[in-house]
Amino acid sequence: MPGRGKRKPKCLPQAPITQVQTPNGDVKKAKEDQIDGKMEEVMREEVERLYKLRMPEDFYQFWEFCKGLRAGCPQDALKETLGLQLVGPFDILAKKHKSSSSSLPNFHLHCRYFYDPPEYQTIIKGNADTQHHMGYFRDLPDALPVFIGENEAKKGYTITQMGDNIFAAVLLFLQKKRKERGYQKDEAALDRLEKDLKREAERLGLPLDQKTKAMKQREKKVVTKTFHGAGIVVPIDKNDVGYRELPETDASLKKICKAIAEAKNDEERMNAFAPIQEMITFVQFANDECDYGMGYELGIDLFCYGSHYFYKVVRQLLPMAYNLLKRGLFGEILEAHLTSRSHDNLDQLAPV
Repeated sequence: MPGRGKRKPKCLPQAPITQVQTPNGDVKKAKEDQIDGKMEEVMREEVERLYKLRMPEDFYQFWEFCKGLRAGCPQDALKETLGLQLVGPFDILAKKHKSSSSSLPNFHLHCRYFYDPPEYQTIIKGNADTQHHMGYFRDLPDALPVFIGENEAKKGYTITQMGDNIFAAVLLFLQKKRKERGYQKDEAALDRLEKDLKREAERLGLPLDQKTKAMKQREKKVVTKTFHGAGIVVPIDKNDVGYRELPETDASLKKICKAIAEAKNDEERMNAFAPIQEMITFVQFANDECDYGMGYELGIDLFCYGSHYFYKVVRQLLPMAYNLLKRGLFGEILEAHLTSRSHDNLDQLAPV
């Protein structure tokens, strides 16, 4: 897939300094290019060290694109036209972590919204009233993202797929906004931005489809959609071992969750928990037989439902599933999130 893998720092071709014809000009430019290349490599390493996640090439390409739109503050390059701001790992490129009031900010929690599962990494935020945000979605913590997801945390846990790179996601957002009634922005500015996004994506060889070929291929591997709709992928061997279905449909599981969350007293809640306890027993049997996807699904669904009454069960199910699937970092992210899960206090890098 074009533009998705890691690459070496992009440096302009340059002749060896010993061959430079005009040393006062070209030698200085060559040294500046070398410094820029080293700085870029340092920033790449810093982002991935702090987040413990590999970043796709379009992340850095989009930062350069926004620098071209607004050199002084790339993070706000889309603010006037679309109400979007680059956040999360982009804050590292902007060096905001250098002036954070916290000496040890938790980057797992930085811009992590209430319903964001561990697989999701926020990179853009929008409307504060709905807590609209977009982020990379990964199936494996040591792999590159499989798509860009969109969520409005004040409305619920649904994750909508928005292409496999930031250029596609922002373009789709722009086109969707234009169709909304009452959305009044400078049409000429939107036209320019849309044209620039398409031109740069074409230059970089990035697809602008909402669902690319690779995303459609992933869908064939999704064993279940889960409550958030983005689905989960687990390895299935030739004997069909790896996943088994829950004994409840999504609709019936949501009814069970609702009965627990809205129970009038502890006795009523304990009784309502009986089907969940039964499923936990089934998950234990499934884990013994290497069907790790069952506990993964139930854990994600209960996490998505959001009630604090499920946190203990989620802690019982999901870290185990992640460890069995060799996705331990997701378990770390989950633990940090459940310890400090909130609709507020999302900025871990607030300045001093």
